[in-house]
Amino acid sequence: MMANLISNSTADFINSLSLAANAYREGNQVPSAEVIVNALLEAEKTAKLQKLNYPFEVLSGKWRLCFATGTKKVRNHGGIILGKGWYVPKFTKIHICFSPTEEQNLEKGEIANQVQLGAILFKLTGPIKYLGKKNLLAFDFIQMQISLFNWMFVNKQIRSGKVESADFDDQPIAKLPFFAFFLVTEDVIAARGRGGGLALWIRDN
Repeated sequence: MMANLISNSTADFINSLSLAANAYREGNQVPSAEVIVNALLEAEKTAKLQKLNYPFEVLSGKWRLCFATGTKKVRNHGGIILGKGWYVPKFTKIHICFSPTEEQNLEKGEIANQVQLGAILFKLTGPIKYLGKKNLLAFDFIQMQISLFNWMFVNKQIRSGKVESADFDDQPIAKLPFFAFFLVTEDVIAARGRGGGLALWIRDN
């Protein structure tokens, strides 16, 4: 079962992220980027300390990207640090969808990542596999679609530069792009990407 995060020690960052999600959805004033970054870092720390595990089915659905940090390299040290973070402009709709396979194998499925700007829709899809004990979801995009209004004028297979789709199941997580999820509620999900950046999504009904 999904871990119960609602406790005295976690209420603050969950409230901050939930308030941000509601404000973003309704077009109201959102908390500062600094508040959200700190809440995400606290959520990540708590997930590690409590060794929280989330089954794949709780990620299933359509989620809209609300906030992301990005990263920047540290000169002469070879490391990275988080960027300040930014809210995705409301006129740019970025969604990510996770769905199980038809065989109902909850450790595998499909990812769809799409960006909509006005009438133009850019969409990438591909396979995913999930390591529940580590909350790691690895993926690889193999199909690209571009539509104008309802007219799809690009629909083709692509190579992400990582692996052939047929070899995806055999590839170790370390060789694939992935998200490491550290917070999952009914309304929001949050993860750190392979590149080190943090992201917050809100459920889109």
